[in-house]
Amino acid sequence: QVQLVESGGESVQAGGSLRLSCAASGGTFSNYVLGWFRQAPGKEREFVAAISRTSASTAYADSVKGRFTISRDNAKNTMYLQMNSLEPEDTAVYCCAARTGIMIKSRQSTYDYWGQGTQVTVSS
Repeated sequence: QVQLVESGGESVQAGGSLRLSCAASGGTFSNYVLGWFRQAPGKEREFVAAISRTSASTAYADSVKGRFTISRDNAKNTMYLQMNSLEPEDTAVYCCAARTGIMIKSRQSTYDYWGQGTQVTVSS
């Protein structure tokens, strides 16, 4: 079983950048497909990005495509989300998640393990 801990969230102004990290322990990191999800106040949690076990494949929500980049370092058991050109609409709690299997998925129910989340606040 893998444990996930996010970090890197903070308050920034619109147009700024942040890099979130998701550190894993307790499992074989490279065995998991990983994803980022976010939940804004008053809204349901939504898919942001996902990455395959070897980083060969990635997927993004349309709302972040071209601005966010997901990556992972299997040697460091860590996944990242580089967020550029941040907008107030990106304000949310960002959570990382892991799923066994091979395919990238955007559906939350397919993920087995979740972190607690890190707050990102973007002011205009």
